[in-house]
Amino acid sequence: MKRSAILWLTAATLVAGEPPPQLVPWRERMQPITPHGYIARHVTRPPVIDGRLDDAAWGAAEWTADFVDIEGDRRSRPRFRTRAKILWDDTHLYIGAELEEPHVWGKLTAHDAVIFQDPDFEVFLDPDGDTHEYFEFELNALNTGWDLFLPKPYLDGGKASNAWEIPGLRTAVHVDGTLNDPRDRDRGWTLEIAFPWAAFTTARGAGRAPADGDVWRMNFSRVEWQVSVKEGAYEKVPATPEDNWVWSPQGVIDMHRPEMWGLVRFTRKAKSPDDVAPTVAGKAARDLALDVYHAQREFRQRHQRWATSLAELGWNAPPGAPAFEFFSGGTGFSFASRFTENGRTRVWTIREDRRLTLD
Repeated sequence: MKRSAILWLTAATLVAGEPPPQLVPWRERMQPITPHGYIARHVTRPPVIDGRLDDAAWGAAEWTADFVDIEGDRRSRPRFRTRAKILWDDTHLYIGAELEEPHVWGKLTAHDAVIFQDPDFEVFLDPDGDTHEYFEFELNALNTGWDLFLPKPYLDGGKASNAWEIPGLRTAVHVDGTLNDPRDRDRGWTLEIAFPWAAFTTARGAGRAPADGDVWRMNFSRVEWQVSVKEGAYEKVPATPEDNWVWSPQGVIDMHRPEMWGLVRFTRKAKSPDDVAPTVAGKAARDLALDVYHAQREFRQRHQRWATSLAELGWNAPPGAPAFEFFSGGTGFSFASRFTENGRTRVWTIREDRRLTLD
């Protein structure tokens, strides 16, 4: 992409079968959301993958915050509680989840079926946090899974690859009640997933266990359907959309916005009162870059091309914004904003395909 360089500026000088993503104003609905953080503990004796979260290992892991609606506080809180735990060792990443559910059901039994057509639990992982080359796994109450890899988000032209498989994957489900039996009221279901680190291999390198202190982008989602009983079986209520409940809210009905996922720090240290969950470094600078990205997407939707300058884009930096620079060659663009952390200048950069990096 040809670049026309601009000096650093400040606000004072230049003021797959899934539901289609929504294109909405970033400042109105997404920027106020702060991604959740979590500290994942290293264990020497891993949990037994049997669907029950009663192993001693899980006692070392904290629960995530209860899941909320995917759009955040704009919507009412979920009808049923969902929460998760994360552990790791040198060979696997372990996910455990608890889903309150008075009517546990599932129909899909074929691997790589579109699992969210049943009630499900979903895991999203972006190891390097740049919104590209990320992984998704879905599981229903029948222990049927769907694993897929995305080179970039759907909204940016990414196409899911069902060819991605997870050799050595282990999953299990435990139903606290009776599966697919509407004659009684269930309490819910729990699940366990063991991902081998080698599964998270990309074009940029082999998957491996994180180092102590590494932070990954991660999120969890639960799809829930309203049901009625017909002829002794569960049936979805017609013309009623699914509920999407998540750990870290997205702001819109689109899980494929990795920049909004939570942050998980991997540690080998024991739990301490001084533990602080990870947060977005230089969030104001990062949000400024995302603001330009979303403004460009809206401009392109109207004009079928990218704006070649911030003036043409009609974009003004908010008061007190970090210093930034913009490059455009017509067929693409990049925007960089800088901040200072511990005396060091760092830069968030985003480009037209949403790849978001921190230097």
